[in-house]
Amino acid sequence: MARPDLEVADIFRGHGAAWRHANRGHVTLDQLKVMSAIESCRTAALGGHVARCEDCAHTMIAYNSCRNRHCPKCQGAAAREWMAAREAELLPVPYFHVVFTLPVAIGDIAYHNKAMIYDLLFTASAETMLTIAADPKHLGARIGITSVLHSWGSAMTHHPHVHMIVPGGGLARDGSRWVPCKPNFCLPVRVLSKLFRRLMLTKLAAAHAAGKLQFFGAHAPRHLRRSSPRSERRAGSSMPSAHSPAQRPCSPICRATLTVSPSQIAV
Repeated sequence: MARPDLEVADIFRGHGAAWRHANRGHVTLDQLKVMSAIESCRTAALGGHVARCEDCAHTMIAYNSCRNRHCPKCQGAAAREWMAAREAELLPVPYFHVVFTLPVAIGDIAYHNKAMIYDLLFTASAETMLTIAADPKHLGARIGITSVLHSWGSAMTHHPHVHMIVPGGGLARDGSRWVPCKPNFCLPVRVLSKLFRRLMLTKLAAAHAAGKLQFFGAHAPRHLRRSSPRSERRAGSSMPSAHSPAQRPCSPICRATLTVSPSQIAV
């Protein structure tokens, strides 16, 4: 495969230092490590090996790869292999594309609790699909699912959501036959959304009660936030705060809509 005229690594090497300086304090250590890995990928910084022809003594140097999962060069071959393996698993049936999306309020919490919230998102979305599909009122079958996490949206902002590829049917509960979906219809969206919302919020509340979530900035507990001198002077006042528990509005999470968007795809 021919090398493109411009790669992500070229942009990072040319402008990464200035960008990191302009955004210092807002870039995580993990993000800095990713940038460093991509900049060093397949360069002398990571070492390499030399191949020499025994006949003409032609020499070629191949530098080592960073193997970072975010690197577009290192993961290109792996992505193609993964797609080929999934293609081999396809059944001769229609497939549906289902998307489970978190609202902004939970997305903000997920930014500082990625492993926990992403795991809850995978679990809740899978339980939703399996439960509704197994219900005799809808499909009454055991279905298969391929789920892929996207943590960023098309606008390049943090927007965790799960894409699912779902076959248009499943095995009967006794495993004796194939139960197909209705033409151009997978499962009812409102039913999926309602169960997904309940499962996700229940699991989120349980994780919070178990102390498995961390909160920073505006989401941090009030006693851990950095107070301004003015607020410290008013701390001894007996007047209730505008955000006291008695007057605080409902959490945006309670009003948020966790959405499900299915559509049929061509295979």
